[in-house]
Amino acid sequence: MAGEAARATLIISLMFPSDRTLLRTRRRRLLLALASLPAWPAAATSADGAVVRIGLTPVFLDDQVSFLGQWRAWLEKKLDRAVVFVQRGNYREISDLLRAGKIDFAWLCGYPYIRHRREFRLVAVPLWRGQPLYQSYLIVPADDHKTHSIGELRGKVFAYSDPDSNSGFLYPQYLLLQQGERPSSFFARTFFTWAHRKVVEAVGVGLADGGAVDGYVWETLAEGRPDLTAATRIINRSPLLGYPPFVARSDIPARDLEQFRQVLLGMQADPLGSELLGRLRLDGFTVGKPALFDGIAQMAERVDGK
Repeated sequence: MAGEAARATLIISLMFPSDRTLLRTRRRRLLLALASLPAWPAAATSADGAVVRIGLTPVFLDDQVSFLGQWRAWLEKKLDRAVVFVQRGNYREISDLLRAGKIDFAWLCGYPYIRHRREFRLVAVPLWRGQPLYQSYLIVPADDHKTHSIGELRGKVFAYSDPDSNSGFLYPQYLLLQQGERPSSFFARTFFTWAHRKVVEAVGVGLADGGAVDGYVWETLAEGRPDLTAATRIINRSPLLGYPPFVARSDIPARDLEQFRQVLLGMQADPLGSELLGRLRLDGFTVGKPALFDGIAQMAERVDGK
């Protein structure tokens, strides 16, 4: 009965949001906006009065209002400038804001980064488990003991996270094409959850027969919410791919880019910075090179050119 209730709740939240759900969403957005406001001391001591605007999606920081507030305060102290987090529900919106010059930096997926390499400048790449790499996981319900590959999901329901996500969309599309399949007609139905956690939830309660999720998110949930990941089973792991990077708008002043990069690179050596990284389950940041994302670029060339 509990499983059926969870499934019904998720279906309603994804497809038919109630007034209460909308109210919670609006309240959360208000709290995020309040958390993003520059603190009084930072605003007063800002070197030149400029504001640093950083774009985020719910992929990493969903519902972590207190974390955002602490991270913002730490960044303001290190940059000596006011910081505002600009959060949107998907990668496309954040990418468009960055391309339009309305934000300065963004934490994006490797897929939109390689799509706009000429417009975005690579700042730094997070280190997870000691490497600037991660994987896409393909998952099915834990009680599905028969499915062992994506090919066995033909005619089933599949959950993607975001059409601009490498791990949550690009990789399974590429995998199907490599197997001679047409992704557009392979599944009976597909849908986007707009968050990796919701992919895990959708598969866990049986709303989807399979799904594609960021391996970092799945592993992080396994530590903090093992009840969610225990309801799923991993049937495929992608090759190691470039971890979602921090990027900057193309016309960012070199001094500003380097300052922000050095702050991220020094995060691990700072006591509070290290604590914040721990809450993200990250080890630090590295400069990274564009070649780190060549694997994603090769998949994108195949999928986008199909």
